[in-house]
Amino acid sequence: MSEVKWSIDPAHSNVGFKVKHMMFTNVKGRFDEYKASATTADEDTLDQANLTFEAQIGSINTGNTDRDNHLKSNDFFDAEKYPTLSFKSTDVVNTNAKNYQIKGDLTIKGITNTVTLNAEYSGKLVDPWGNVKCGLIIEGSINRKDFGLNWNSALESGGVLVGEEVRLDIEVQLVKS
Repeated sequence: MSEVKWSIDPAHSNVGFKVKHMMFTNVKGRFDEYKASATTADEDTLDQANLTFEAQIGSINTGNTDRDNHLKSNDFFDAEKYPTLSFKSTDVVNTNAKNYQIKGDLTIKGITNTVTLNAEYSGKLVDPWGNVKCGLIIEGSINRKDFGLNWNSALESGGVLVGEEVRLDIEVQLVKS
């Protein structure tokens, strides 16, 4: 069997996240500029897949310019010194029919940690223009402090302004190269 190569279709993908704000609501955000690729053993599964992803920190978008600029600052991502975050899979395990665990190395702010993400393979189809596509819904969480994103502010009522857990909410369409 020959290897199948895929690239991301950014017009039909979303790389999102959410973080607790003031301990009781979530602030959602996304990266608007990113690239991803994959290779698979065949076009019907993620078995033996290799996945890579890179996002431009400067494209972070939470719908609030002041907050976005703060996230790009030294307090958080330090986008000037570390302009990208990246992920490279090291193992993809089929847990049942269309569900996978994707283990890999996530690098943020120059710090690399191994993370495990859950993925649902939505299947393969051919779009109206003849492109072979597959879909993935990827979820997981990381602790931002594990990547040097330590800034916070104590609340007068107790707790902190920004939660440590970042929940990932990613939906992608990949197109066969």
